[in-house]
Amino acid sequence: QVELVESGGGLVQAGGSLRLSCAASGLTFSRYTMGWFRQAPGKEREFVAGISWSTGRTYYADSVKGRFTISRDNARNTLYLQMNSLKPADTAVYYCAASTGDTDIWVERRYNYWGQGTQVTVSS
Repeated sequence: QVELVESGGGLVQAGGSLRLSCAASGLTFSRYTMGWFRQAPGKEREFVAGISWSTGRTYYADSVKGRFTISRDNARNTLYLQMNSLKPADTAVYYCAASTGDTDIWVERRYNYWGQGTQVTVSS
């Protein structure tokens, strides 16, 4: 049974930092492309960042480029999202997701498994 468990969310002031983690089990983590998505109140879920299993290449939404960094530790079966210079607009529930594919990494429907999400709230 595949399980993705996010942690590290919380309340932070604008300009601050948080690091999200996603612990994966029940799958061969190193063979999955991993992504972070977020959903703000009243909005659709959107792509934040992704990392290819085969090349290690990273992808970012324009809104977070230069502020967020996605990384993975295959030995620990863990995905990370380092978030710096946070803004109130970054407030959302953040989800990690796993995909057996390695293309269209920013497309939600490419992902096979999802975590339950962790809340990030950025105060102004």
